[in-house]
Amino acid sequence: MTTVLVVLVVLLLTKTTISQSNTSVNYPDIPNHCRGSVPRSNFFKNRNSTLEELRMQLLSKRVLYARAQNSSGGDPVFAEAQCRNYLTVDRCVDCFDAAVFNLVKCIDGDGAIVFLDDCSARYEAFSHFYNNPNVDEDLDGTSGFSICGNVSASQPLSSYTQTVDDFLSDIRDATPKTSNSYVASIRRIANENATVYAIAQCAENINQALCQGCMNTAYNKLKECLPNTEGKYFDNACFAKYSETPLFNDNQTIDITDILKGVHSSKVPIIAGAIGGLVLLFLIFALCLFRRLKNSKKAEQEDLNGTPNYNYKDLEFATNNFSAENIIGKGGFGEVYKAIIDDKNVVAVKKLQVQDVRAKEDFENEVKLVSNIHHRNLLRLLGWSSEDSDLYLVLEYMANGSLDQFLWGAKKGTLDWNQRYEIILGIAKGLAHLHSECHVKIIHRDIKSSNILLSDDFKAKIADFGLARFQPEDETHVNTKFAGTLGYAAPEYVLRGALSDKVDTYSFGIVILEIISGQRSTDINSDRPSTEYLLEHAWKLYEKKMHRALIDETLDLNQYQQEHAMKITEIALLCTQSPASSRPTMSEVVLMLQEDQSLGKRQLTRHTFIHNQDRMIHILGS
Repeated sequence: MTTVLVVLVVLLLTKTTISQSNTSVNYPDIPNHCRGSVPRSNFFKNRNSTLEELRMQLLSKRVLYARAQNSSGGDPVFAEAQCRNYLTVDRCVDCFDAAVFNLVKCIDGDGAIVFLDDCSARYEAFSHFYNNPNVDEDLDGTSGFSICGNVSASQPLSSYTQTVDDFLSDIRDATPKTSNSYVASIRRIANENATVYAIAQCAENINQALCQGCMNTAYNKLKECLPNTEGKYFDNACFAKYSETPLFNDNQTIDITDILKGVHSSKVPIIAGAIGGLVLLFLIFALCLFRRLKNSKKAEQEDLNGTPNYNYKDLEFATNNFSAENIIGKGGFGEVYKAIIDDKNVVAVKKLQVQDVRAKEDFENEVKLVSNIHHRNLLRLLGWSSEDSDLYLVLEYMANGSLDQFLWGAKKGTLDWNQRYEIILGIAKGLAHLHSECHVKIIHRDIKSSNILLSDDFKAKIADFGLARFQPEDETHVNTKFAGTLGYAAPEYVLRGALSDKVDTYSFGIVILEIISGQRSTDINSDRPSTEYLLEHAWKLYEKKMHRALIDETLDLNQYQQEHAMKITEIALLCTQSPASSRPTMSEVVLMLQEDQSLGKRQLTRHTFIHNQDRMIHILGS
């Protein structure tokens, strides 16, 4: 039987969406390029059963690589599936389903392969490709191809190109030397607020020599993508990609420096990397202790993920010796100061007095998270510094300060309706990015009006990531001790510690109510019962069709339409529904906010209110 290989390529220059469950998947329209003889009818029956067997193996064995075969009726089919090692099994299966969707389009050939960013799947009428993925002589030397992004790095291009080139060279050399021929690593770009992520993985069934050969080709192809900020290489024998967009969790990186030195590496958190490196040297106790003391500053810098380190004396001078006149805000562990660096650059310096473990963890958490995510509605981290027990975050300066000052502070009543709407939309976009547009789902955990900062043109940016944490892709929620702000926190999180992205959605709903009403969520208003807080008051007004009474009285009635105010109120209440599963995702909220039409006749589910906030505090303290 003539060997035919059909290559079906999903081009992911724009993100291909693979749902986290087996629901809808978006695919480009990919043509079949089958050639050669048409297999007998039994072949396709065997193919389909073989692909189903692959799926069952992935699920039942909880693995990321599987092989299967079926030779019924004399028409053998051999197949394999391989997912990237950073995936959970459930996400692997989702990617495999997307690959199969395209594999089965081949109806006139006896072989096909589909490449996706997260996985690949293949079937053939012969089995010897198991030991050499490029066994088909028609494909030797030509099966690989690269796809380059269309966004160029910011200046200076020479520095960026050289750094990424060196990074890719290290990836090329390290990948074949790992036990599973897989590497995931990051590298900071000097003099730029940018981090490059890279992964490389060879096929499960090839030897080190074939892996090295494929990685050599991948390196040469990816070099041609520079200075663009993304490039990827697909081949039967390997896959490689670099990007400024996070590709994996921070705790899934591999120390390729140790690998290149011949030391076996394991996947360890970046924060633990510096300390773990010392342990791996097996030095005697005295020498180890000496080096820890001598290099404590250096280790701390490595712990903080390569984020630029500012000189403390420069920050002291820029803040006028951290004078009270320069204070522009206050956080949970210290003040925020306005600073002018080099007589022209205005920044904000967040000072944290680290007197306990939690404060140190919050600081490191914020540095890691904020340095790895970039979005117009998320506050940008510029660097950090330390002095004695104090730690400092250097952040972009937001001229208009925090949102709460415009709702019930000194600037109350100065925001018009359109500005409030744009602020609501900006917060929603920032949360949607954290929840679904980053490679990992990030839960902020402390969304409130004082953590929303406003630029000079009133663009909203989410700040203070000290409490943020990841949510595993294969879990609906995680159970953890409550941390956040009462009055904004969802009931299932306060009472049971059930944390999910829907906790942020709930908090966002509360912030919407504060924005449109100009009232604090925990304030008791004289026109309602002493135990009735803003959320319950909003629900009662909505049910009585009196939502107009909720709108901030400082707003001019001519600034907005009643229907729009009603829609925004309904979105806020949708976000505060219980159970958590009834709340929309933040991506859905963004669409609702941007649509012109009303929400229609949606059934809103009002939760059971805890009428006395003191009871909530008592529960948390017990």
